[in-house]
Amino acid sequence: MNKTHSGKQNRDSAHSPEAWSEDPFTTHIKLDRNSSVPSPFRTPGTFTVTRLESSAGLPDRITKLSSVPALLVSISLKSLPLHSYQVWVADKVIPTPIIPPFRSNVIDFDSEPSCWAGKAFDYVHYTVPRVELDDIAADLGFGHVRSYRLSVVEDDLVLAQITRSILPFIGRRDGPSLLALDQFSLILGAHLLQRYGVLQKMGKVSKGGLAPWQKRRAAELLRENLDGRIRLTDVARECSLSVSHFARSFKATFGMAPHRWLIGRRIERAKELLRQTTTPIADIAIQSGFGDQTAFTRTFHQVMGISPGQWRRYIAARAMEPKNPA
Repeated sequence: MNKTHSGKQNRDSAHSPEAWSEDPFTTHIKLDRNSSVPSPFRTPGTFTVTRLESSAGLPDRITKLSSVPALLVSISLKSLPLHSYQVWVADKVIPTPIIPPFRSNVIDFDSEPSCWAGKAFDYVHYTVPRVELDDIAADLGFGHVRSYRLSVVEDDLVLAQITRSILPFIGRRDGPSLLALDQFSLILGAHLLQRYGVLQKMGKVSKGGLAPWQKRRAAELLRENLDGRIRLTDVARECSLSVSHFARSFKATFGMAPHRWLIGRRIERAKELLRQTTTPIADIAIQSGFGDQTAFTRTFHQVMGISPGQWRRYIAARAMEPKNPA
């Protein structure tokens, strides 16, 4: 089993002390014929992304439980033939057809969902705490969300695309930062609310950006935490905003999500060190907030189009060129 779980726990929130209380994380669990899965299968009380992959299927039905009120969102990554997959909700069987890739289930944990798969399977599961969904709903102007529509083997193109975007990073040592996972959960939560939530009438939503003091404070905090191990809730609290309100206002102000803005600042810091020092690239990676040289090189190449070493040599060669007289 591979698992990434980083950062300190934070039990405060701008407007809701219980919301966003634990660090999110991603996990990749690979099962074989000798593996066993506990039933009940318990999930922690935080936003999680779990890829559960098996080469042999499940010998027995497993029940999934959450320590807090939450939604279970499951996305198939490979097809399952007819009669090889069953889902129970509130102990009642839900008829399921052939399962094509990237079909989704959305089930409230209150119904104690359980499942069985008799063939090899590969699923991504999201655990989305209801308190985080309530926080997003309040910020979007919704009233109380009474319940969520049950969905089994649905063709949800948004959930499919969201899953494709995070799939390469699940369970990796250099996986998404806490900021990136917070932003991801906001996007997922907003979609779940609007497509599956039983909602009251939507109120007016503020579309403004951050105030000047909030902009300065947010930028200051993010620059002090180039490694991205700060939570959105930490920055939002400093700006006296809810998490989702802060995230939306930040994007309106800076034109991008906080974790994307932070990547830009990491690259700026790395370029400064590459240009002004002879520090080894591996050390520059750490000083610029990257987990290791591999992650740094990959991200630098994505942003700049060349590797850090190539960029350093290019800048050094330009500095040696004679200046043309005026």
